Amino acid sequence: MRMLKILGSALITLGLCASVNAQDKPKTLDELRAQGYSIKSITPIYSQLLLAGYPQGFQTAYEKVNGPNYIRELVPVGENVNDWTKMMTISGIKDLANRADVTPHAVLNNIAAGFKRACPNSFSAQGIAEGKLSGFDSYVAVVSCGVSPSTGGKSSETALIAVIKGQSDYYTIQWAERSAPSNEPIVLDVPTWAGKLSLMSPIKLCPIVPGEQAPYPSCVGP
Repeated sequence: MRMLKILGSALITLGLCASVNAQDKPKTLDELRAQGYSIKSITPIYSQLLLAGYPQGFQTAYEKVNGPNYIRELVPVGENVNDWTKMMTISGIKDLANRADVTPHAVLNNIAAGFKRACPNSFSAQGIAEGKLSGFDSYVAVVSCGVSPSTGGKSSETALIAVIKGQSDYYTIQWAERSAPSNEPIVLDVPTWAGKLSLMSPIKLCPIVPGEQAPYPSCVGP
């Protein structure tokens, strides 16, 4: 599922149709960010820089700014935005963090609601972690469609999603995988999916320094 469509249709009213609850003892984000081999990418998205990692062998397949919505999709070399096995998605929603009624948990619930509408009979979700990421409030969960409408039911689609509340804007980072379809809700292996956060690490929000150009050295340090 394309993140831009889900966010664009769901975040205006914040009418929650699916709820993602944390485990009894949610782990901290620091506990989940195991070190993994990745390439660092720094992107200016509205009011801040977003640093994220991605595995070798991935490339940008799609990038677009549509008013208050930014999206970038990366897939393995040889795949595309329609035909992929794994996808990393970065998105930004301008000025959403200025709304007092919006929290990272609420944003993730809305994303989960988009999945549930797409596959009501095979939907599953599980909260994984909440806390600070790069000093900003965040929430992490895994959501799944056992039968994905994006592939005409030929596969499932499961995604680990991290939502970060920035200074003015919201950001999401998603790792999605497709596998064999299931007419029943997929039982989510939470430790395995939590470990996939390392595929997108390090994750960091930085201020935009006036006049600074790529590769944005001010955001590279700890």
